[in-house]
Amino acid sequence: MQTLDQNDASQACSPCCCTTPFFNSPTSHNTIAKPRNSSAECRHTFAATTTSSIFPSTQFTNHESLPSLQESFNEFNRVYPQYSETEQVDHVRANEYYHLSVSNHTCLDYIGIGLFSYSQLQHHDASKVQFASSSVPQTPQYSDIPSFSMSCKTGSLKTLLLHGGHESEFESAMRKRIMGFLNICENDYFMVFTANRTSAFKLVADSYQFQSSRKLLTVYDYESEAVEAMISCSEKRGAKAMSAEFSWPRLRIQTTKLRKMMIVSKRKKKKKKGLFVLPLHSTVTGSRYPYIWMSIAQENGWHVLVDACALGPKDMDCFGLSLFQPDFLICSFYKVFGENPSGFGCLFIKKSAISSLEASSCAGIVNLVPEKQPHKHLSEDSSDTDLELEQKSLPSSIECKCLDQVDSLGLILITNRARYLINWLVMSMLKLKHPNTEGVPLVKIYGPKVKFDRGPALAFNIFDWKGEKVEPVLVQKLADRSNISISYGFLHHIWFADKYAEEKGRVLETKVVGVQGVTGNKKDRDKVGITVVTAALGFLADFEDIYKLWAFVARFLDADFVEKERWRYTALNQKTIEV
Repeated sequence: MQTLDQNDASQACSPCCCTTPFFNSPTSHNTIAKPRNSSAECRHTFAATTTSSIFPSTQFTNHESLPSLQESFNEFNRVYPQYSETEQVDHVRANEYYHLSVSNHTCLDYIGIGLFSYSQLQHHDASKVQFASSSVPQTPQYSDIPSFSMSCKTGSLKTLLLHGGHESEFESAMRKRIMGFLNICENDYFMVFTANRTSAFKLVADSYQFQSSRKLLTVYDYESEAVEAMISCSEKRGAKAMSAEFSWPRLRIQTTKLRKMMIVSKRKKKKKKGLFVLPLHSTVTGSRYPYIWMSIAQENGWHVLVDACALGPKDMDCFGLSLFQPDFLICSFYKVFGENPSGFGCLFIKKSAISSLEASSCAGIVNLVPEKQPHKHLSEDSSDTDLELEQKSLPSSIECKCLDQVDSLGLILITNRARYLINWLVMSMLKLKHPNTEGVPLVKIYGPKVKFDRGPALAFNIFDWKGEKVEPVLVQKLADRSNISISYGFLHHIWFADKYAEEKGRVLETKVVGVQGVTGNKKDRDKVGITVVTAALGFLADFEDIYKLWAFVARFLDADFVEKERWRYTALNQKTIEV
């Protein structure tokens, strides 16, 4: 990994020196190299500028008092003048994803790496769609058939890895393209396609040697369907599941407790302790976790699984895969920006880690099958052979255009753009206050607030003027009515110091209705946490997206907003929402 001099760090704020926490060791005795001084200064300056420059000395107590979109954008550009250097993203969005502007829809409900672009899923005359110049934009029609489908594989994962299996030229080309995009070397890792992210996690749990390496240690500040499936499967196979805890209120890793769970005595180091699962950052709170935890785990006899599903496009360029070399890595091409024609997951297994697997069913592994669909450039009486037709079906810019677009944009541009947008959103949310003498904040943010290297995800809740939480499910539904897609999640494994004991009773809730209080039982503890609203920025997000979310949240400053929405939809004979 290249290091940057001070000038580069202060001007470009490269994610290679700042967003990738190589040096954020949980130990206090590590030496601080000179590049970190430049990086630390860069981070501090960014955070201080953001905090002091966004709507300085201003609080908004009425949604009608918010500055307009254009006024806010002008102010945003004043605080982040380098944002204009990312306008290439706007060109990609306008040319390939113009349906987002045509439909006036804001998509903030997932993080991930897109695989397709919109233009690949349409059957229309391109000359009829001129978003930039037409006064009445036309919405292109989707194809009913994606460019490929999936079929299930049978057999054993370990057998498949050791002896190989049939792979079409289409699959081989897709695999090479994805591994190249993620900077993963074919000499070091095997790759298998899975039906989705959950299938990849469950596949590892089904195959890992939990009979001899009995522990499973995870680091998630939120409840994840995929991780829960892995825990359930591993416990059935005899594993002891453990989790890191996160300190209230910033939800930072409880380093002392995690280290204690990881470190083994010298006499036990020869035996593998189990599987350590680390997401590179939280898809809910945006917290980033120091990569040094991987080294600590490896030094203490753990196999390491890296969850890279939350990584933004090109983040693998500065991950340092060759330095850490995890035994397993999972990523997900979960969703096209605005559509989901054919999402899938990818499981990477280090070749030297095959011995840690046992023979088991490979349920969840899939083949990618290209659709046998006539190409526009082929006539019906084409004399091409089946082999020639298959060659023409190999993945090119039909299948991987989004990856090509991301490659052309580059890591620094994508990361800086997301950094400006997410931190402006955080700071602007904190400026919303109820119009009472106490100045009760409208929004509570969980996890990192303004921070240079926070991830592009935000966990928050909205509170009324009495301090009572508006249910996240209700917020999501009301946002959907405003053409804004957001989601909600459940934060758990939260640790409260004694000084927060009173606050603990106020903020924690039980996920299952009817379960009262907090007990010492592990399963009961896992049900206790905080339901939150979540918003996530994809690489195509722009300022208008975050402004729309901010303006929507500000409407809750009106004490009658929810009731007005209820009556409005009752009048339209719509189904009402129960609060």
